[in-house]
Amino acid sequence: MAPRFVPLSDVAEMLSISASQAYALVRSGELRAIKVGGRGQWRVEDTEIESYIQRRYEATARMVEEERANAQTTEA
Repeated sequence: MAPRFVPLSDVAEMLSISASQAYALVRSGELRAIKVGGRGQWRVEDTEIESYIQRRYEATARMVEEERANAQTTEA
């Protein structure tokens, strides 16, 4: 069974980003996480990772659509 919560190092690997970029996503609130344990280590729930990815897909689709609309306006 896959773990419910993963450390930021695993999140970074899943998203192909650096650990500092994963930490920045958490600190900015873009990626929800919790601090656990005596040392307060960050953990991200697997469903939060999937939700973040879905939000990024949606944002990218909006951006592409805006670029397409702007290109059509420029051509007209």
